[in-house]
Amino acid sequence: MIYEICSATDTGLARDNNEDAVAFDSLTGLCILADGMGGYEAGEIASGMATAFIKSEMSHWLSMAGKNANAIELKRAMEISVQNANHSIFNAARSNPEYSGMGTTLVVGVFQAGRVVLGHIGDSRCYRFRVDALVQITKDHSLLQAQMDAGLVTPEQALTAANKNLVTRALGVQSEVLLDVTEHRVKAGDIYLMCSDGLSDMVRDHVIADILLGHATLEQKSRQLISTANANGGRDNISVVLVRAVEPTAKRSLLSRILGK
Repeated sequence: MIYEICSATDTGLARDNNEDAVAFDSLTGLCILADGMGGYEAGEIASGMATAFIKSEMSHWLSMAGKNANAIELKRAMEISVQNANHSIFNAARSNPEYSGMGTTLVVGVFQAGRVVLGHIGDSRCYRFRVDALVQITKDHSLLQAQMDAGLVTPEQALTAANKNLVTRALGVQSEVLLDVTEHRVKAGDIYLMCSDGLSDMVRDHVIADILLGHATLEQKSRQLISTANANGGRDNISVVLVRAVEPTAKRSLLSRILGK
């Protein structure tokens, strides 16, 4: 499987600075998105530290381990890298009063062969678009999600809830953090969308699906997603990472000959 990757980020219409951060490494299939929080631009520091630290450690590990690493080894490497980033952010906040309480959400994915291993913390998300169906494959660590799980809030009520941005888990806020890690099989043609809540809060899922279904390039789709969020108000920073799974040309050509196409 070949993976095409692109990213885009935008300040939005209501914020003066961008506290989101994105990074990816095409050679290893590593993708990272973080949405920072904290006053005095501390959120920007936290998200920047998270993406830079995890990219450095994971890219090095993936380059050394190659494609021979199994899912258990990959999961462990991801957990260690995230814990190290958590300690760095937490210690920076403790040693610098103006960064006190800073933290960040996180989505990190490694796309290899026919799988993606995903880790996430907070309410930044990863979606999978397959054929014509958009599915959220991460579960928010938020007060609103907890209320939905308890049956206190319906999905319809959640769309207009006032507390949708209160996260129950974040990177760098405490000395230890729990990373949720999942593995998913990838099919040719899949598009994976990582995004901050600046997109998911402003653009309904069916609109996101319509954009991903279009014939535009990945770069154009990423800009369309951001411009749509801004057209709907742009109340927060907006960041996206798009990953498309493509069947290798040689394999696709062979299959075409077999099918007579």
